[in-house]
Amino acid sequence: MPVLPGAEPFRHEGGQVGVLLCHGFTGSPQSLRPWAEYLAERGLTVALPLLPGHGTRWEDMQLTGWQDWYAELDRELRALRDRCTQVFVFGLSMGAALTLRLAAKHGDEVGGIVVVNPLNKVHGPVAHALPVLRHFVRSAKGIVSDIAKEGADEVGYDRVPLHAAHSMRNLCRLVDAELPQVTQPILLLHSLQDHVVSPADSARVLSRVSSTDVTEILLEQSYHVATLDHDADRIFEESYAFIARLAPSVGKESDAGQVGQQEGTATGG
Repeated sequence: MPVLPGAEPFRHEGGQVGVLLCHGFTGSPQSLRPWAEYLAERGLTVALPLLPGHGTRWEDMQLTGWQDWYAELDRELRALRDRCTQVFVFGLSMGAALTLRLAAKHGDEVGGIVVVNPLNKVHGPVAHALPVLRHFVRSAKGIVSDIAKEGADEVGYDRVPLHAAHSMRNLCRLVDAELPQVTQPILLLHSLQDHVVSPADSARVLSRVSSTDVTEILLEQSYHVATLDHDADRIFEESYAFIARLAPSVGKESDAGQVGQQEGTATGG
């Protein structure tokens, strides 16, 4: 199936510090593309993959699960580790849950993580019905484009495939159990109003990780897809400052990046 316009993955060859960005459930790289471009313009090596089953049509997600999504990110992380001296992982929503799992599993290979409105649990009565309901109902109403900013839209599915939603629920349980294994510096940003992920999820993450270097920032003007919303610039700036604090070479690489390659490459598929 052809990739939806704007949903293409993004990669940029920059300096020795790399960033892997992870988009959310039923979303696409488009939701993080401005963030990825901001980091690329400052000389970082950036990878923003398209997760399996995403970016085409929702029916394609019925054939995928969290193992497929995680495996794709795991491969991208290993590739960045081969290319860079230090790698950070950023994620939005379910992408943040996958980010936390990468941190738990890869230890010191991940220099730090930034998570925006992290998903920790599928709430409500539907969550308990998913194991059975998914065999009788194929999809439910979509969750994309929860954005306060007028005119901003998220490229993603208008339906939620329930087989995939069930797999995401299993991922949440797994990641929650693994949170104490997360020891890296963490920057967590969450919206005051979020119609997709409960604020309790961010509190849960912060209460269970073992990280001692923890920064929490409240986004007061954005909904769930804050990376396309009013607080986007703050997310970009705070995340870059987070990297610069932990990887002092970043400032020097930024100067080199301005002189060298300016544009990332977008690849479909």
